[in-house]
Amino acid sequence: QLQLVESGGGLVQPGGSLRLSCTGSGSTLDYYAIGWFRQAPGKEREGVSWISGRGGITNYADSVKGRFTISRDNAKSTVYLQMNELKPDDTAIYHCAAAYSRGSAPLLPSQYAYWGQGTQVTVSS
Repeated sequence: QLQLVESGGGLVQPGGSLRLSCTGSGSTLDYYAIGWFRQAPGKEREGVSWISGRGGITNYADSVKGRFTISRDNAKSTVYLQMNELKPDDTAIYHCAAAYSRGSAPLLPSQYAYWGQGTQVTVSS
């Protein structure tokens, strides 16, 4: 059974940067597409970024395009989300999720079977 653990969240000032990590165990991560999703208080869950199993396909929500970069190191069973130029609107709990799909990067949360517990990102001065 694949298990995911996020890390790297924290408090950062507007304009700052954070790098989130999603580390998998229990199964070979390169069999899975990984998505990052976030949920702020009182708001619906929002897809942020997605990457296919071998990293050849990446996608970004319009709200983060040009500021966030997703990447993966399957040798380390880890997917990263580099977040630059952070804004207060980026404040949320960030979850990574895995979908068994080596050749694509599904966009919908319902397509992801495995979820991490999440890491809090707070952007505030």
